[in-house]
Amino acid sequence: MAGENAFKVEGRIVEALPNGTYRVALANGHRLLGFVAGKARQIHGRLAPGERVWLRVSPCDLSTGRILV
Repeated sequence: MAGENAFKVEGRIVEALPNGTYRVALANGHRLLGFVAGKARQIHGRLAPGERVWLRVSPCDLSTGRILV
């Protein structure tokens, strides 16, 4: 399964981008692109810069992650 090897990291939203994507800064200084998918986008709407979020990041692609709301 795809989600078995993924790991969770905590970050802070820096910038809201179009189409439900966000620029997220991690505690170690890395920045990556986060997206909210599926029902969570409809339920929670937009996230504001400065909010803390959890991301699920795949070890294959460390530049993007799925925001867990």
